[in-house]
Amino acid sequence: MLTKPFSEACEENKAPILAVLAPLLWDCRAVLEVGSGTGQHAVHFAAAMPQLVWHTSDVAAHHSGIQMWLDEAGLPNTRAPLALDVVHDAWPVLAVDAVYSANTVHIMGWTEVEAFFAGVGQLLPAGGLFVLYGPFNYDGQYTSASNARFDQWLKQRDPRSGIRDFADLNRLAEQAGMAFQHDYTMPVNNRLLVWRRR
Repeated sequence: MLTKPFSEACEENKAPILAVLAPLLWDCRAVLEVGSGTGQHAVHFAAAMPQLVWHTSDVAAHHSGIQMWLDEAGLPNTRAPLALDVVHDAWPVLAVDAVYSANTVHIMGWTEVEAFFAGVGQLLPAGGLFVLYGPFNYDGQYTSASNARFDQWLKQRDPRSGIRDFADLNRLAEQAGMAFQHDYTMPVNNRLLVWRRR
């Protein structure tokens, strides 16, 4: 019997993220999560925000694990994972008020990050939110020694990956028609960035 995938990091960060996310999304009707991973965030957030529909997505290899979490939770406001490789797949045709993604841009190559931001800009309606969680650099500097070590590990695993600088991401957001709204400090040297579609 297959066992559900489990991420200790997701388990630890889901409550702090929800504390910031819930006020941001209180009036949203639908959210697309890009890179749903294990599916842990999807079920935790959807259970806490029954007013919205939570659309999951990821590359196909992760779909079975996400579906296990969704099936076990049995929530009426989650949707089966959509196939989304930000470079190679067509973005889903969805009416959403927000796009959420956690711990994704540092494992992507820069070409993928560019495609990701462009896709979000095309999907979101005017006023829609893009919420991005993870570790980020500022002015080319790490925010902690642990982030510097993590970045070194990422680059050894895949030289195209690495912790992204806020200024570079904000430039992509601006090019995609989004205006920066807020930068929330999160536990364990992470941040939660918010942009709004113009």
